[in-house]
Formats: sequence, C-alpha cells, structure tokens
Amino acid sequence: MFHCNLCEKETVYLSKFCDKCRRIKHYLNLYDERVYIILDSVLSRDNQKQDNKIKLEINNEIQNLRNKQIKRGSEVD
Repeated sequence: MFHCNLCEKETVYLSKFCDKCRRIKHYLNLYDERVYIILDSVLSRDNQKQDNKIKLEINNEIQNLRNKQIKRGSEVD
C-alpha cells in the first residue's frame, strides 16, 4: 500500500498517482506551461477574484473560438 506521489494523501495500489492527481498530470501533458500560468494567475487570488478571473478567462476562450470559426467560415466562402 502506497500513497499518491503528488498529493501524498490518497492510497494507490498499481500506480504512482491517485485518480485526481492523474487528471492533473494529464492536463500538464496536454497544456504544459499554460497549466502553470493559469494556476499562478488564478489561484493566487482570493475566492471572489478567482471567480472573476475564471469568468474572464472562459469568456476570452469563447471569443477566441468564435474568431477561429469566423475565419474558417470566411475561408470557405
């Protein structure tokens, strides 16, 4: 019986990471440096400011996706 290498709380049997920490590792593999940037910019705030920053970031992502769709749509026409 071992503890998760990341959180050091959860018990693991066949892997180094518990399910929650494995998800974090997966995000790190997918998004690399962006994960650290987001953690630093969001979690270093109080709860209300965290919520505001999350909403702002989500709105920015939505706008970026819309801009990409518009560009793709105009290329087709």
